Amino acid sequence: MSNRPRSSLRRILEDLGSTVLDVAASPGELDAEVTGVHIYDPLDELLLAEGNILLAVGVDRAEQICALLDAAGPAAGVVVKQPVDVDELVRAKVLETGVAVLGLTRAASWAQVAALLRSLLAEGDLAEPGEAPADDLFSLANAVCALLDAPVTIEDRSSRVLAYSGRQDEADPGRVETVLGRQVPMRYRRMLEERGFFRKLYQSHEPIYLELDGDSIHRAAVAVRSGDEILGSIWAAVREPLSDQRQRALADAAKIVALQLLRQRAGADTRRRLRADLLSTVLAGGKDAAEAAGRLGVASERLCVLAAQLSGRSDGDAARRESDRQRFCDALALHVGAIHPKAAAALVGSVAYAVLPLHAGSGGEEESRAVRVAESFLARVGPRHPANIGVGRLAGNLSEVARSRADADRALRVLRAREASGAVAGYTGVHFEALLLQLADLAEAEEQAPTGPYERLLAYDAEHGSELVPTLRAYLDAFGDVNAAAARVHVHANTFRYRLKRLTEIGGLDLGDSEARLTVMLQMRIFGR
Repeated sequence: MSNRPRSSLRRILEDLGSTVLDVAASPGELDAEVTGVHIYDPLDELLLAEGNILLAVGVDRAEQICALLDAAGPAAGVVVKQPVDVDELVRAKVLETGVAVLGLTRAASWAQVAALLRSLLAEGDLAEPGEAPADDLFSLANAVCALLDAPVTIEDRSSRVLAYSGRQDEADPGRVETVLGRQVPMRYRRMLEERGFFRKLYQSHEPIYLELDGDSIHRAAVAVRSGDEILGSIWAAVREPLSDQRQRALADAAKIVALQLLRQRAGADTRRRLRADLLSTVLAGGKDAAEAAGRLGVASERLCVLAAQLSGRSDGDAARRESDRQRFCDALALHVGAIHPKAAAALVGSVAYAVLPLHAGSGGEEESRAVRVAESFLARVGPRHPANIGVGRLAGNLSEVARSRADADRALRVLRAREASGAVAGYTGVHFEALLLQLADLAEAEEQAPTGPYERLLAYDAEHGSELVPTLRAYLDAFGDVNAAAARVHVHANTFRYRLKRLTEIGGLDLGDSEARLTVMLQMRIFGR
């Protein structure tokens, strides 16, 4: 993996524009190399890699900023919500440490700015030495902005913002909201659909002009296409229809953007495959795990493996399912990366695996913390991505990661067996259920079958259409409480007692024998009949 910087602080500020980030206090030139994003947590030890941007959540006073600058060490910059409390002490501390203080607009959430920064930094991920940097849509958006003399966004088919130009503060509140959320708000998309503008846009090979109501600035847009495939669109906020010259400029820009998007698609697929291969090597824990971990930039000790899988229906278009899985994995990578700069996630088959480094804790606390991280992630993605996550035990080093991955897979399998959705399970919490599933696999592989009283009861039910096995299961589940067991199978207690007597006679089962009860209970769980 190349060690070249992904971007400079100045470049990031130019790409984001003053709509999102502004300089509150600078040590001078803003040429510091930016390598990643870290979210400040006062409850955790601050471990920053060189060149990280630190998102100072909850920090607002000058003395807090000074303390954070002292602790930030090799950071490229510290981001604080506006208005930033900058006094002479803060300015002096900025000059002393060489770390810039940036102000984040109040309208933006920390999740939004983390996503924006990570998307800008992602263009250099997993590039090999000598490999050209990925195409820069943000630079292209700025070039189109200069040609049209209007702020521009480049969007995909789902109205997600892929890149945007500067000067967004010249547009209307709807555009600012779009840039901050990296998505056109639903109310605007619904309005455009109702007015038939999307249909008109995608049917035309020329730019389209749209007059908006109220205080909104009008829009000029053009579809970005590759042959018959619609890749996205370019939107310019304008106050009047474009001249013929600017119409041609926008149409020509759409062709260039199409090439960029196709190249990025191919590059993203390659990088994702490489990331998945490297993470698979780390998860295997063999002799090549250390090299793969180094190339991924992940930690090599005190790790928990998370295994996440979408739990929705698997029917429908295969390409759509794969796209959903990849978006889900990208969201997981963003979430764990915000927690620790040396975390990583990749899609391996239908499961998104994450390797999460954890600080030292006491007896089993690490797994609980990893479970909370997983629960927090599922709460964020919500109904958009119904999923389950299994969490493995703590791996002290790379040689133990394979065990943690196996733990996570088994916990995830328990959740699938429960037909759960939106659930998280740590391996230690579902250990016995996982063992039973393993025993069931062994019994199936060796073509074993039920024996003893359980075998006789199954055969009797199959021959006579009786309900002796469900009766026994209800009795055992109710800990021998006949009334509760009878209610479970919806029969009178006397009827239940009669069935209970019959099954002990037919099966030769002594319900007073604890070993006999355990044997039949385990067979019920293992053979699942």
